[in-house]
Amino acid sequence: MAARPDSRIVTGVATTTDLHAGMTGSAELVVGAADTALAARSGDVEVLGTPRLIALCEEATTCAIASALPQSWTTVAMRVRFDHLAPVAVGTTVHADATLERVEGRRLVFTVTASDPAGLVGAGRVTRVAIERERFLTKAH
Repeated sequence: MAARPDSRIVTGVATTTDLHAGMTGSAELVVGAADTALAARSGDVEVLGTPRLIALCEEATTCAIASALPQSWTTVAMRVRFDHLAPVAVGTTVHADATLERVEGRRLVFTVTASDPAGLVGAGRVTRVAIERERFLTKAH
């Protein structure tokens, strides 16, 4: 196996991390009333809402890389491209998987999928950016 180059995150001082393509994470949810499109006000049906499904996939991305970032760093979502493919009823368990496809400097590009016992319910890409928490918070309005 070829050695992978270290990723570097730079803001004044370079910080070596262990981020690399192929890292995976997952998250699971039993759909409740608070997870529905009706509750999120993104629709008027009581099935898993798209905003909650995307949040579950984002959770999987953060699980994939949590142990690889320095403690003072985190990631924030920058772009989400997602297809919600099937309705999911309240009470159903949904499982999301994320795979880090590429590291482009501070940008991390993930492929995400979400499934329930009947099959695939959503898929897409999530791009996150690695940030220093304190520095990022000083920019918040």
